Amino acid sequence: MKKVAVLGSGAVGDALSNGFLQHGFSVMRGTRDPQKLQAWKAGAKGDAAIGSYQEAAKWADTIVLSVKGSVAEEVLDHCGAANLAGKTIIDTTNPIGNEPPDNGVIRYFTGANESLMERLQKKVPGAKFVKAFNSVGSVFMVNPKFESTPTMFFCGNDAGAKQEVADLLTTFGWQPFDCGGVEGARPIEQLCILWCIPGFLRNDWANAFKMIKPAK
Repeated sequence: MKKVAVLGSGAVGDALSNGFLQHGFSVMRGTRDPQKLQAWKAGAKGDAAIGSYQEAAKWADTIVLSVKGSVAEEVLDHCGAANLAGKTIIDTTNPIGNEPPDNGVIRYFTGANESLMERLQKKVPGAKFVKAFNSVGSVFMVNPKFESTPTMFFCGNDAGAKQEVADLLTTFGWQPFDCGGVEGARPIEQLCILWCIPGFLRNDWANAFKMIKPAK
């Protein structure tokens, strides 16, 4: 079984960890506070473990970064660059700031011509970052039930890592859509802002994006 480290103890980490276990992967959750995840481990169905960020990163074949965007760089420091080198890192983060939304529009701490994932890739150049799972709610990340198969936009610099993530997205019930290199994270991260608007304005969080083609 492929070994996946999920860094983070929040709802996104829960959803993706359970999804990986459901599909036959081994999972180690990386966290600052193992006590937070004891209940999750007790109820996990599959090969599940808990460790520090460093332990999880070292153990894993593939890593999922599912922490707040504001602490993402710090968490990578805890992992250690040597434990991340050569590995695919699925980056689910968004650079959400501390300020409240403006009429439903959340604020980012990055500029218009940069992305958080570009910062992370520069910080750990030996890792293979792929942006995905950042523009939908955690309850819909694995085998979502919509009117049609939703699209998950992803990007990254390494072709092999992107193919790995594309295959995973298909397994998890998504239509993968390749948005090119790491710069593609700029518009992909902006999708979270758009996705949140109906949630903040109308408490409607049951949405996903879909790329469609003209009728033939």
